[in-house]
Order: sequence, then structure tokens, then C-alpha cells
Amino acid sequence: MRILVTAGPTREYLDDIRYLTNASSGRMGYAVAESAIAAGWQVVLVSGPVDLAPPENCEYIGVETTEQMRYASVDAFPGCDGVIAAAAVCDYKPLARVTGKLSKTGGPVSFEMIETDDVLAELGAQKEHRWVVGFALEAQNPRENAVQKLRRKNCNWIVLNNPSAIGSASNDVELLDPTGETVAHWSGNKSDVARSLIEWLDQQ
Repeated sequence: MRILVTAGPTREYLDDIRYLTNASSGRMGYAVAESAIAAGWQVVLVSGPVDLAPPENCEYIGVETTEQMRYASVDAFPGCDGVIAAAAVCDYKPLARVTGKLSKTGGPVSFEMIETDDVLAELGAQKEHRWVVGFALEAQNPRENAVQKLRRKNCNWIVLNNPSAIGSASNDVELLDPTGETVAHWSGNKSDVARSLIEWLDQQ
């Protein structure tokens, strides 16, 4: 089994110094990669900027922006049997990036924002015989929103978790199928959750 794992946040620059991002630590994605390697799988890890060392015995591709994550993931996916998309990509970027450093003016500053590339949706559209596991971090109407995301992005399964997972060492997740049924529920250290997910996928 050879899989693609995406992990960590992405950054979208307002100018050459400042950027938008989120508080993702990358722990969940890295734990998934480590568990897959321990199970004897080959892993391509595409990671945004995190304070974690890449697991040994994986193909590591470091990226910064959502566009870079998209290019790396789309390039690696054809050689894989599936993808576990645990990255927390930045959903918006400025329409125009300021060259240099934006100086203070004493007044308000406005940026026109546009959506970034949808990495998971593109992988789902190209999956063919491969399987796709997405992650959905939802605060409102969690199950409904997660199932809609699963179907919209052509996932086989989606891992539903909540905002408390961001930056935490633990997680509480449900694995949902396209009918909205919970096929598994795991709670605990992210390493244990990742191991349970890999074991479950290995049995499918």
C-alpha cells in the first residue's frame, strides 16, 4: 500500500512579511503518516510549515502555500493507492499580494479575499480506482456539514472532528461514510487515533 498524506496548515501572504494561516500543529497528519509507516505502508507526506520532524522512511515534500500543496499532492496522487487529507489548508488568500512590506498609515486597511484552491476536491475528482479520506473540522451542524463535504469532494470516508483538535495532542473523531453513518469512533491521543484509522483502512 502506498498512500499520500497531507498535514499541517498552509500560509497565504498579504505582503512579503505577513500571512494568513491557522493554528494547526500538524500532529494528526504526522501521526497518520507514522502509523501507516509502522503498518508497512509507503507514505508520501506533503506538509505545510510545522514544528515537527518528518517521520523516518517516508517521502517528504515540504510546502508553504495552498497552491504549493495542491501541485505537490496532485503530482504525487497518481502513484498512490489512496490519500488521507489531514491538512488544514488556509481557505482564503488576498486577491493581490502587496510587494514588499505594507506600512502603517494610521487608518484601516482592507484586503479583497478570494478562495484558495480546493486540494481535497481536486484529489476526489481524480481518484478513479483510488480511495480518499478527508477531514472535516466543524463547529456548527457538524455531521450534516461533514457529510455534505464528503459528497461534494467525492471522498470515500470523512473524519469528523471539532475545533478543540487544533493544536491539541488528543482528538475525538467519528469516521463517516457517504450515507452519513458512523462506521467508527475513536478518542484519545492523536497517535492512538491515527493507529486505529490505519488499522481500520487496512481491513477494507
